[in-house]
Amino acid sequence: MILSAERKLNILEQLHAHGKVNAVEIARLFDVSMETIRRDLDSLEKEGVLKRVHGGAIKSNYKIGEPPFVQRQGLHIEAKQKVAKQAVQVLKDGDTIVMGGGTTILEMARAIRGVNNLTILTNSVPTANFLMDSLNQGLFHGKVIILGGELNPELHSARGTVCEKMLDLFNVHKAFISPGGISLSGVTEYDLEDSGISKKMIEIAKEVVIVVDHSKIGIEALSKISPFEGIDIIICDQDAPSDWDPHLKNVEWITADKEQEAKCDISSLLKI
Repeated sequence: MILSAERKLNILEQLHAHGKVNAVEIARLFDVSMETIRRDLDSLEKEGVLKRVHGGAIKSNYKIGEPPFVQRQGLHIEAKQKVAKQAVQVLKDGDTIVMGGGTTILEMARAIRGVNNLTILTNSVPTANFLMDSLNQGLFHGKVIILGGELNPELHSARGTVCEKMLDLFNVHKAFISPGGISLSGVTEYDLEDSGISKKMIEIAKEVVIVVDHSKIGIEALSKISPFEGIDIIICDQDAPSDWDPHLKNVEWITADKEQEAKCDISSLLKI
């Protein structure tokens, strides 16, 4: 017998992948009544993760928040790793970068290899810890600067006035930010104070790189970080929605899977 929790997980996976779910299809998939599926959708709507519409549900444009850092680490892990591996391809020897908080940024830290004279600023405690271990192992060469401030226990990162003032001391080549959502409204975040840190990171960077997995597409969180005009590169494991094209004229959208497959194909041809 399929439990309600399993059905809800499947519903959420379909929402993240397609932006909507059809109640009839879900009922048929799990061989349960429409009334059962309606109860599942009602429960998820009360949690703020979807919006009921005729025939099913769509992604909620705004959720009160997102799960704590520890809970998010296991979500969409393969997608985050693909995005992270693509993001490190943007790095060059001698770069000075700032890395925001979030689990995708942590995966990026895990993927950094072989870069020399790299200076990294970060307000993320897990990211700083992992980068310190990588430095000790000689996986890359450079230095790591931890940005201080009030610790957010749910997000495992520093924030607040102290953190913003520290950022004012620097100019960096690239900012890597993983926001709560990305939509036609631009890049958004759930937490007001954390959005202030992201805005400051964008302000001090010559180039802004947004790293997101597919679950963030179409999500509008509470606080605006930047319109598309303030972004240079978006790296995702999924193509941009086709109706976004007119809004992305000055933004390079990199689809991680396609870029990595293309590099593999070129490498294979070079060996022939």
